Amino acid sequence: PLAVEKGPFIVVSGHDLHDLYLLLEQTRGRGVNVYTHGEMLPAHAYPKLKAYPQLKGNFGTAWQNQQKEFANLPAPVLFTTNCLMPVKDSYRDRVFTTGVVAYPGMVHIGGEKDFTPVIQKALALGGYPEKHAETGINGGTQVTTGFGHGFVLSVADKVVGAIKSGAVRHIFLVGGCDGAKPGRNYYTEFVEKTPKDSIVLTLACGKYRFNDLNLGTVAGLPRLMDMGQCNDAYSAVTVATALAKAFGCSVNDLPLSIVLSWYEQKAVCILLSLLALGIRNIYLGPTLPAFL
Repeated sequence: PLAVEKGPFIVVSGHDLHDLYLLLEQTRGRGVNVYTHGEMLPAHAYPKLKAYPQLKGNFGTAWQNQQKEFANLPAPVLFTTNCLMPVKDSYRDRVFTTGVVAYPGMVHIGGEKDFTPVIQKALALGGYPEKHAETGINGGTQVTTGFGHGFVLSVADKVVGAIKSGAVRHIFLVGGCDGAKPGRNYYTEFVEKTPKDSIVLTLACGKYRFNDLNLGTVAGLPRLMDMGQCNDAYSAVTVATALAKAFGCSVNDLPLSIVLSWYEQKAVCILLSLLALGIRNIYLGPTLPAFL
């Protein structure tokens, strides 16, 4: 769910799931809820993290919208890695950092990672007085995650059968970085226009362009499956390799297209990994990197 419950809460951004685990441990019984943001969304798919009742949902969208989304937030934000933009005065007193991410003037929590200052700030701010409605960029009120290679391979027979029967004619992997540059709405429109007999796999923060859309199901499978963070590109490669093995063909012979949005070095590293593996059928945008 994207709505925020009333009362004190903390928003956790970045990529470090272990930091989230430490925060969840420290917020036990404190009356403070926790919401993921950005690339932390896949945390809701991990049973050990999901077991904490105070992990309620996901707040906001991709990294480039944070200056607007955090402006009037009655809660602290903990950045664990990456994706911290220059902090605006409107929420400067609510930003905490840990790990490799930091910013001048912000409270940085290192060492044993005692998140007491974050928890105290949440209690002092108090959160929203009533349940607060939030939506994705397309107006959706919920998003899904948890379709990593473990899940997809557990239903591999179903996927293979659907492809062989013609129920599923194509798989699109649409993922990568999001950004503020005009033109990235292409990915929203692309996913909206995918045929109903196709499956859309996604990963990384580029998914926020369309992950609140309801694409329905095909052959008993969700048409939109979120495989996780940018570093979960491994999951996509694992699934593609397993499908190729099942069909006795190469990955490039599968009915698979990779639609990759890039912004910075991590996405370029993922692209280079795909190229090193000999994978083709890659559509890259919204612009080409200089080295291409």
